[in-house]
Amino acid sequence: METGQTITFAAFANQFLVGLSRAMILFIVSSGMSFVLGVLRVPNVAHGSLYMIGAFSAFSISTFLGGGTMGFWVALILSPFVVALVSLIAERALFCHLYEREHLMLLLFTFALMLILGDLVKLTWGAEYRSFMAPLTFRGSIPVLGSSFPKYNLFLLVVGPLVAIGLWLFTNKTKIGKIARAAAVDREMVGAMGINVSWVFAFAFVLGCFLAGLGGALVAPTISIAIGMDHDIIMEAFLIVTIGGLGNMWGAMLGSLIFGLTLSFGVLFLPQFAIAFPYIAVGVILIWRPTGMLKSVW
Repeated sequence: METGQTITFAAFANQFLVGLSRAMILFIVSSGMSFVLGVLRVPNVAHGSLYMIGAFSAFSISTFLGGGTMGFWVALILSPFVVALVSLIAERALFCHLYEREHLMLLLFTFALMLILGDLVKLTWGAEYRSFMAPLTFRGSIPVLGSSFPKYNLFLLVVGPLVAIGLWLFTNKTKIGKIARAAAVDREMVGAMGINVSWVFAFAFVLGCFLAGLGGALVAPTISIAIGMDHDIIMEAFLIVTIGGLGNMWGAMLGSLIFGLTLSFGVLFLPQFAIAFPYIAVGVILIWRPTGMLKSVW
């Protein structure tokens, strides 16, 4: 904002809510990456490409169904499954043969996969910008704390916590979730109990990628869908997972809140330097706690 301009409570509250809604998208994507890191020990650079595929898939499914409310909800439901299918093919054909390799090799492999998926997206959808409209129910704004706030952003504020609760219930209350957590600690012991660890890893990888696709589908109505949208999100997701604690879901939530809110308040106070605020926060946190704010599962 301009120097000398008074910051009203309504403006402050609006930016706070905007930051929270952005943090929910970041959390959904980074929680998937954190889950894969925690169970498989795979630093999946291609996670951002799967997020991009989720956004493009949402556009195509909605367009095929003629848009509108039904097109939006069907796209939102099916797009993550499209991404899950792509990730399952990649995991069974490629990843499952590489889990015992060094992390550097896995990192290079997922970087190559990112480039391949980026080219496939370009071949499939072209290089043009696409747009995916939210249904009329979520268009426009409503008064919140003295300012107008987009309805769709409020929807994101509901979805984010629901995803967090669902992921926590899955990892802590279901049999497959508990097996995945055990495999993350001692995969040899889990295998010795007669459990097919390979398919446990496949499921964990697909679930993490499903969340990337869900994040892409959710963000699609708020941005221009385009080639290269994966680059920013993968950098942000890696930083969030790092400062939160590798493999820690609640750390991913905390890191997402810090990233989203610092950027939002940066726009409010010093818009010309807003993009630097989240990275300054990340630097300070890593100096203070190099292993992340919450306990890493590694």
